[in-house]
Amino acid sequence: MSESTSAAPAPPVLPSRTVPSWGLVAVALAVVYVVWGSTYLGIRIVVEEADPLTAMGQRYTFAGLILGAVLAVRSGISRLAITGKQLIGCAVLGLLLPLLGNGMVSVAESKGATSGFTALLIAMTPLAIVVFRMIEHDRPRTMTLVGVLAGFGGLAGLVLFGRGGAEPVPLGPALLVLFAATCWALGSYLQPRLWLPRDPFVIAVYEMLLGGLIMTVVGLSAGQELTLDYSSRTLLALGYLVVFGSVLAFTAYVWLVANAPISLVATYAYVNPVVAVLLGWLVLGETITWPTVVGGSVVVAAVAIVISSERR
Repeated sequence: MSESTSAAPAPPVLPSRTVPSWGLVAVALAVVYVVWGSTYLGIRIVVEEADPLTAMGQRYTFAGLILGAVLAVRSGISRLAITGKQLIGCAVLGLLLPLLGNGMVSVAESKGATSGFTALLIAMTPLAIVVFRMIEHDRPRTMTLVGVLAGFGGLAGLVLFGRGGAEPVPLGPALLVLFAATCWALGSYLQPRLWLPRDPFVIAVYEMLLGGLIMTVVGLSAGQELTLDYSSRTLLALGYLVVFGSVLAFTAYVWLVANAPISLVATYAYVNPVVAVLLGWLVLGETITWPTVVGGSVVVAAVAIVISSERR
């Protein structure tokens, strides 16, 4: 038999992925650092006048509608298609994250928890996720366990000794913030196990929309008022939470996850509390005590240890 002279087919040419500039990554990271860190301040300003649950219900409902409209305009209404099971999954996230997570934070801040102190307690979220993993018999690295133990030690110090100052934070709101952080961690841990749309932006639309509606109903059932008859200061803070805190910062975060090293993106978890403490001190004159500095530093350092260990 004669040897074939036909050439082998050339392999398909795959489109090259555009690598984003570090300048664009830095801008998106700065948005996540500063804007998410500033949301605790925004919440504190809003709840000085507004009822916490109905106000945050409005925040998430408006944010879901805005993000949904943007997606529909850019990609067509079909992008928002969702099945019944996926809708249930998004409702579970809406219950755990916006309502029991952010909603309870707003209630705690309305009852005396300062924005900086709240942010330091919320920093426990990555530590709680490790605990949920351990319950499911997923053994973390040794350094991860060291970070978790140190972090919970710092949290104990914050709750027991870091609530002082000119206006001490009551124990009840402090414990409520810890409950909110635990619910947020549980929602984050369960998310990969739920029936959800594949598009993270579509998940965000329904999570915020359903969470906002549930929060509004719960607030109304508790006798809270649903209104936009607020002062210009409160409306400005609420608008900031809707546009910047929910729509812009989340979009920047999702883009970063797809375009930057996850170890870099995860640093927001220990930068946000620092930003929140500084903004609370600068804008609202919140007192920063030495126990708060020491306990908060231990928590932030522990989260850094956990993230550094887990990224390997």
